[in-house]
Order: sequence, then C-alpha cells, then structure tokens
Amino acid sequence: MVEPKDMHQCQTTNCGYIYNPDKGDRKGKIAKGIKFEDLPDDWKCPVCGASTKAFKSLG
Repeated sequence: MVEPKDMHQCQTTNCGYIYNPDKGDRKGKIAKGIKFEDLPDDWKCPVCGASTKAFKSLG
C-alpha cells in the first residue's frame, strides 16, 4: 500500500502544471494513485508537453 507521504505532488518548471497523484491525469490516461516516479517514461505534461525531467517535487 502506498503511504500518503509517498504521494507528493510535482510541478513543471515550464508552465506550472502540478501532477497530483490523488487525481492522476485523465487526459494522459494515468489512473488515480500513480506516484510521479511510477509514470511511464513517455508521459508528458498535458498542458505544455514537458517531460518528467522538467518537473520538481513540491514535497
């Protein structure tokens, strides 16, 4: 089971989009509960298209 402390949000430095694991990414077909670290390698920001490398953890 994933602990709440492991479900931190990450924000892109490009457009400010915040990936929230509690919500997932409906547009990118990412289910709720998927941690940022577990996103597929080809996942991109649904707003600006940035890769996961352009995101920083919000803790």
